[in-house]
Amino acid sequence: MNNPLFPTANIGEVMMASLNNGLWVIMNFIPKFIAGLIILLIGIIVASLVKRLVVELFRALKVEMFLQRYGVPQAKDEFTWTNLLTEIVRWFIIILFLIPAASIWGLPQVATVLNTFALYLPNVFVAAIIAVVGFVFGRLAYDVVLASTRGLSKDSAKAIASTTRWAVVVFTLLAVLNQLGVAADLVRILFTGFVAMIAIAGGIAFGLGGQGAAKQLIDDLQKKLK
Repeated sequence: MNNPLFPTANIGEVMMASLNNGLWVIMNFIPKFIAGLIILLIGIIVASLVKRLVVELFRALKVEMFLQRYGVPQAKDEFTWTNLLTEIVRWFIIILFLIPAASIWGLPQVATVLNTFALYLPNVFVAAIIAVVGFVFGRLAYDVVLASTRGLSKDSAKAIASTTRWAVVVFTLLAVLNQLGVAADLVRILFTGFVAMIAIAGGIAFGLGGQGAAKQLIDDLQKKLK
């Protein structure tokens, strides 16, 4: 005997309607899923080809040998500067293809997050370039200062050259952090403090070391005036 409050026919109709709606949603989503998947696969293939092209270009230019020659810190095995830069390029391309795929799949929030991440990746690439260039200039500064202070003792020349190199490295690290947007206000404060420290230290060193020369210059002027 059927319960008048819960008619069997109505329950069956509701279940069939729900099943039909579910099947309709699935059937409509499958073409979108396939289209997004094809776009993503194309992106992965293009990214892999571009990465291989950039790796071959770096090998032809002998970038790793150049960086090793100028004392740029090198990682072991696959964690090299070439792999780091090429991986950034590869993921940038993949994300560019993943954004429209997420939009096709009906995931606008995911597409927004990926778009923000894609806009941030160039900052990472530029920061890596700044780090490489900074380490190279640090090595060049070390060699230049070491060559220009041959009149001093060996230990003093190395100390001055090492100080110069580390100053360039610190400036480079601050520039990298600023490019990445990591605690920008704190980086600016540290940068200002570091410049002030170098200026004060240089002034004190010049003042103490140049006392004799300044006294001699003043004495010569006094003699000429007399």
